[in-house]
Amino acid sequence: MKKQLLCTSAIALGIAAAPAAAQEWNLDWGGYMNQHVAFGDISDNLAVFGVGGQDWEGDGLDLHQTSEIIFTPNVTLDNGLTFGINIQLEGENVGARVDETYMSISSDTFGRLDLGAENSAGYKSMVGAPSVTSMYINSPSTSAFIPFTGYDAALSVAAGTAVNIVTLPFRQAGISSFTEVGGNNDVQRITYYTPDFNGLTVGVSYAPQGAVNAASSYSINKNAVLSDIFDIGVNYSNSFGSTDITLAARWGTGETPSLAAGASDFETWGVGFQVGFNNITIGGSWAENDNDETLVTTAVGLGDSEGWSFGVTYDAAGPWAFEALTYQSETDLVAGGVPTTFKVDREAYKIGASRTLGPGVDWDIYLVHETRDTAALPGTEIEGTLLGTAINLSF
Repeated sequence: MKKQLLCTSAIALGIAAAPAAAQEWNLDWGGYMNQHVAFGDISDNLAVFGVGGQDWEGDGLDLHQTSEIIFTPNVTLDNGLTFGINIQLEGENVGARVDETYMSISSDTFGRLDLGAENSAGYKSMVGAPSVTSMYINSPSTSAFIPFTGYDAALSVAAGTAVNIVTLPFRQAGISSFTEVGGNNDVQRITYYTPDFNGLTVGVSYAPQGAVNAASSYSINKNAVLSDIFDIGVNYSNSFGSTDITLAARWGTGETPSLAAGASDFETWGVGFQVGFNNITIGGSWAENDNDETLVTTAVGLGDSEGWSFGVTYDAAGPWAFEALTYQSETDLVAGGVPTTFKVDREAYKIGASRTLGPGVDWDIYLVHETRDTAALPGTEIEGTLLGTAINLSF
């Protein structure tokens, strides 16, 4: 039955596949676990608004882990096409759930076609500042210890409402230069990547709608959500003697559901690079998210954002590698669908080292300092310093 379904799927896609009877499925799987133990010193100056001195969860000693089991069975037919499945099961005990899940069809001459719940070609084509430890700052990793928030306290008080804590939006430049249109993540989409042309790969994605974890579009009102999302990503990676170069660029857009005057479609774009020579790698990135700010109808919310990364790593002789990098961003504050002059600023700095202990076993140590502040508004800063270590297992 499995072989019949596989052959039927191939014919439905217009691919003349040979019978699969002679082939064997590779029942591949793997995964990872990163276990962190860190001491955090978290402070804020919100007392002027009567909410200072909060005992943040990350203040003091704390633990954090990320883990996934990744199933990647595949079969290669006589015509050279490889059909595969990628299912990623997250392992945290806050409720097991499947992350990405998609099918792929690929060959050296065809390229690769991905169908299912996965990030866009633009997201997967990007590069940024290199890193050797698993406490990433060009991502929301530090939010496990430092609250990933910007404060709109003064604006909320002026509006006569309670003090709000606004969380910086996921998959947008306020957190990371690895962005998605409107922050959509792992939605149902179709993506095609060209074959590798002397190091150059181009990817194009389309998603009907931006509703997360929607198994199909028929149950989604496309007039009420981000829709018709297009992304393109370009990645070039090659070596010239002892120098390795990677260049990346991405752009994406999606239709807004807003009918308000001044409404605009969502967009994101970014560029990144890495250059490696003599065991040193230097890299950086820049990204922006342009959102439809007329949709921010609450008293205060977050609008457009931009951010950049820069860093360097050194792979020393022996088991050690070292890093120093930064990620910095600005996110606009919007009040009732109208942009304000206020921004949430984020600055994060990290130095660290990683030691290989054995196959698939690394030990990290790192120091992170991060601040988030609404510029020009008093009493809106949160500051955190992390001194941590991690064991990373991968198989």
